[in-house]
Amino acid sequence: MRIGELARRTGVSERSLRYYEQQGLLTAQRTPGGHRDYADAAVDRVLRIQELYAAGLSSTKIGQLLPCMRDADGGPSEIADAHLVTDLTAERERIDRMIEDLRRSRAVLDEVIDTASGPRAAKG
Repeated sequence: MRIGELARRTGVSERSLRYYEQQGLLTAQRTPGGHRDYADAAVDRVLRIQELYAAGLSSTKIGQLLPCMRDADGGPSEIADAHLVTDLTAERERIDRMIEDLRRSRAVLDEVIDTASGPRAAKG
């Protein structure tokens, strides 16, 4: 599929797809006319890249991690080295801290909402 179709199917801009390719995260064949031609599996790959970016990982870490992840076809994956596993564990701990911070913030906001809406609710 061409880059425009991949962009439409994944909701990712063509510019981002080119960036992923420059970073070695995504590969494409070239047509005789020089256009990018992506395999159908590229859709899953792009969605996985997006998920990893959303988790706060850098393109370098994503590039190290992708070979260790199973593709949609269930094909074999590489074993991550100890350094990468340590880094990923630290990333997970960072995300856990962020989740806990968000939970505390939500609890505070809930208290404020309850306090702010309490007298109005009694009047209504």
